[in-house]
Amino acid sequence: MSIDFIIADRDTPFLFPPSVQEWLPQSHLARFVVDIVAQLDLSSLRGCYAGKGSRPYDPTMLLGMLFYGYATGVFSSRKLEQASYDSVTFRYLTGNQHPDHDTIAMFRKRFSEELQGLFVQILTIANEMGILKLGTVSLDGTKVHANASKHQALSWQHACKIETQLKEEVKQLWLLADQADQALLPDGMRIPEELERREKRLATIVEAKKKIEARAAERYEHDKQAYDNKLAERDKKAKGSGRKSGGKPPKPPEAGPKAHDQVNLTDEESRIMPTSGGGFMQAFNAQACVDTASLLILAAFTTQQPNDKQQIEPAIEALENLPEGLGQVNDIIADTGYFSQSIVEACEEAGINPLIAVGRDKHNQRLEDRFSEPEPVAEDADSVTKMKSRLRTPEGKAIYATRKSTVEPVFGIIKSVLGYRQFLRRGLENANAEWTLTSLAWNLKRMHVLAKLPLKILVMAACKTKSGVHGKQVGGFCYNLCLQSFSMAKMHMKREFDGWFAVSLSIVSPTGC
Repeated sequence: MSIDFIIADRDTPFLFPPSVQEWLPQSHLARFVVDIVAQLDLSSLRGCYAGKGSRPYDPTMLLGMLFYGYATGVFSSRKLEQASYDSVTFRYLTGNQHPDHDTIAMFRKRFSEELQGLFVQILTIANEMGILKLGTVSLDGTKVHANASKHQALSWQHACKIETQLKEEVKQLWLLADQADQALLPDGMRIPEELERREKRLATIVEAKKKIEARAAERYEHDKQAYDNKLAERDKKAKGSGRKSGGKPPKPPEAGPKAHDQVNLTDEESRIMPTSGGGFMQAFNAQACVDTASLLILAAFTTQQPNDKQQIEPAIEALENLPEGLGQVNDIIADTGYFSQSIVEACEEAGINPLIAVGRDKHNQRLEDRFSEPEPVAEDADSVTKMKSRLRTPEGKAIYATRKSTVEPVFGIIKSVLGYRQFLRRGLENANAEWTLTSLAWNLKRMHVLAKLPLKILVMAACKTKSGVHGKQVGGFCYNLCLQSFSMAKMHMKREFDGWFAVSLSIVSPTGC
């Protein structure tokens, strides 16, 4: 019995030239990226081109290529170039063109500063689609590997040791060079080459020590200022109470480098940071403010400080710089690594209610502890006491509980699903631009998912989430969902009209004349 198999016919030519519009389904992420990029104001990018030399690629095409690549785990410029040949999706994005990796890498480097403006524009589009409305924000940080090995880090103690050793070896080599009888030299030794190698290493070590000394001086000035403030506060309390302050006085800071102060010879702006599972890594600390309702990243930046305690104020500043049309941030959630009294006061001054854990709660709490109401707080209580009381209320517990299901999954998907675990570029400024690009790509991926969800599922999820915490906002949230559906329908109609118009034009004038 013969079976009529469906054969892959690779030789029969097409009757008409194929159209890239036929290669992807209408709901594909690449089409969504193209639609969003088409709505961006790219005048700042286009204005940088002088119009000389060979014709440049359209910024909309290169941006769409980068956004989709980062949203699907393709980060390298060489892999992006290869995908323009191998992947049907990237052929659609580039219009069957093939920009080389140098062009892609230079475009990404040249327009790093413009990414922040595009980041805000995409948030505005999400707001117009009804997907985003500011309310509660969850803040957290994650360590991302720098483009450098921790084994290339040189500490002050080791640098001094190696410097002394190299100087002694240089002296020995000069003594050997001065001897007339060269028979004592080991086989294969060439004194000029050995001297040159050691002198280069000495120059590198001297430069590294200068950088370590500069960092130590900067740290000393910061610690000295904190020490003077503590002394002034201590004297103020002593004068107010009329008696000597109890406890030990603050310890003055020590000037100069410490034995374990170090600098990385590959990327001097990266830092050795502890990891959650134990050990250390050469990394940057990547921060993200995530909207708890939509899981969209509202602000993203990187820092050299391994501690998160000093990162809430830059996060508040970034949130305040967002357009007013996105709404107002009411609550900010963070773990105990961000807690300090000054941070709580800074949040209240910005008009944001802080919900920052002051310690780690034990697992398997007693039933009466889980559902007990906190005691009333005095009106003149300080900001930390009020925040602790709110964290013990059912509403505060419900809001804080969303932290583990918002910002943590975002980091998990970016690292484990997309595979973004290491920066490709070096330096704090370049790492910051790359993290912004990664966050922007995540937002596009998330917006595409939210735009595809059926309206009934979204309403049910909204009612389930909002009823326990913000029951009065359900109506407004449903209204935003209707706006989202209308915006997406309008976007699809525009795409269909553009495709129909292109086909009609090709029929009327096949030659394009």
